[in-house]
Amino acid sequence: TLRKPISQSSMADWASKNLNMHTQGIFRRRISISNMLSWNGGSIKKPMLITSNRTIKKEACEMFKLVQSYMGDRQTRLDRNHVALVTVTKCWSMQGLRDELYIQLIRQTTDNMCYRSLAWGWELMAISLAFFSPSPKFQSYLEGYIYRHLDSDENIAQRIKELVDLKNKKNSKSRKKRKQNTEDEGLPISTYAKYCYRKLQKVAVTGGKKGLRKPTVEEITHARNAILTPSLFGSSLEEIMLRQQDMYPGNKLPWVQTQLSQQVLALGGEQTEGIFRIPGDIDEVNALKLQVDQWRIPSSLSDPNIPASLLKLWYRELEEPVIPQQFYKECISNYENPDAAVAVVQLLPELNRLVLCYLIHFLQIFAQPSNVGRTKMDVNNLAMVMAPNCLRCQSDDPRVIFENTRKEMSFLRMLIVHLDTSFIRGLV
Repeated sequence: TLRKPISQSSMADWASKNLNMHTQGIFRRRISISNMLSWNGGSIKKPMLITSNRTIKKEACEMFKLVQSYMGDRQTRLDRNHVALVTVTKCWSMQGLRDELYIQLIRQTTDNMCYRSLAWGWELMAISLAFFSPSPKFQSYLEGYIYRHLDSDENIAQRIKELVDLKNKKNSKSRKKRKQNTEDEGLPISTYAKYCYRKLQKVAVTGGKKGLRKPTVEEITHARNAILTPSLFGSSLEEIMLRQQDMYPGNKLPWVQTQLSQQVLALGGEQTEGIFRIPGDIDEVNALKLQVDQWRIPSSLSDPNIPASLLKLWYRELEEPVIPQQFYKECISNYENPDAAVAVVQLLPELNRLVLCYLIHFLQIFAQPSNVGRTKMDVNNLAMVMAPNCLRCQSDDPRVIFENTRKEMSFLRMLIVHLDTSFIRGLV
């Protein structure tokens, strides 16, 4: 979880210490912080943030042009998907550019008189947050900026009008052009801001895209679509069930849960040594995640560790864990009592209870002695790898986390051994 957004004065203080102040004119006068953080139609000669890295210094100026191109403020031969791909790939490959991109986007979405350009700037921020997080040093600043736009649509419209009026007074010839530029296009800015705010909280914990394969156009498109269409990963169980209502109206369980579970079994996962312990190839897992989010299971799968790893990821990334937070204390208090552990399950909300029972039923298949001989994954090992995906300790104290980890594992072990899940057979 993130701290409450920092104050405006703290943000100004951070900017004064970290911005690489630019100059202008023949006398090289320093540009004020407010101008440094306001939309700019020209290019920049040096990075926005202080850095001693020569490569970053060069790439930052090129990246600013890419940001302008994506927002429609600079002409380019590339389509916007490929502009986004080049931008995101640069930052994904070069960690030192990430904060620079976010501060450039903050600049170009501040006092921007063209609503379409403004919306596209926020869209690029949302796409970027699907691939990488800002540094811990910059995280609070970005969060504070996003937070101030969660309910800012009227203020933004008013601010654009004021800026346009001011510009028109200075240059009456621009009246017609500026009037066209302020017409509302795209989503409300608050929609982007709310998505970015949630995405920032998640990516700050998960760390963004992993693996060796560079980002793809398909992933860029998927990241953009996720702004309006919630992913099957990282959402709440209720959101996931609501999303699948049109396609699978009769299903009592999340389609993603049942499909991935069945894939693990179909590929012989219950006879695979180290299943759930040995991770699948991360790039293959990423590729499958993209397919699953489009309601597709490819027929080319051959390694059960791929759907097994993605299944663990799905449980782990749920907005609220399968066992909701309000039941956490009860779980770790009854980690040695089979009857009390089973009783906790009966107290869960119906959807959570069904999802958990399906998972336990699934793990009970692997816990059978005939399968353990092949997988080398007995009930203790299964509980160890799955408990962190079902229960989340909220403490920051390492000692509490360490002690509770043991209790979480023991609680899940109780369920695998003692919970009657026979009713779940055949349920989808």
